[in-house]
Amino acid sequence: QVQLVESGGGLVQAGGSLRLSCAASGSIFHINTMGWYRQAPGKQRELVATMTTSGVTNYAESVTGRFTISRDNVKNTVYLQMNSLKSEDTAVYYCNYKAHIIALRRDFEYWGQGTQVTVSS
Repeated sequence: QVQLVESGGGLVQAGGSLRLSCAASGSIFHINTMGWYRQAPGKQRELVATMTTSGVTNYAESVTGRFTISRDNVKNTVYLQMNSLKSEDTAVYYCNYKAHIIALRRDFEYWGQGTQVTVSS
């Protein structure tokens, strides 16, 4: 019902920047949360940043001040501007979409396929 396609990953040197994009298509509900999670080899998937339709953001402590999440509700696209990248930021970054539809009394969650971010030291 909802498809998420990430782009913008790649290889960058420590201290550099990347911007990730995630375009959502399908049955998009007006009120939702979109964001980014990441998973490094041998690690659990962790939250990076999320943003609600109304603009409320949530950041992991490890990226606060370096990463900025934004979204375009017209394009149904969420972005992650990553600055001052560190080697520990290396991971597969996954776009996430969550919506709680009150009228349906259920939650919806979808994931993108992931995009690799590699930060070299």
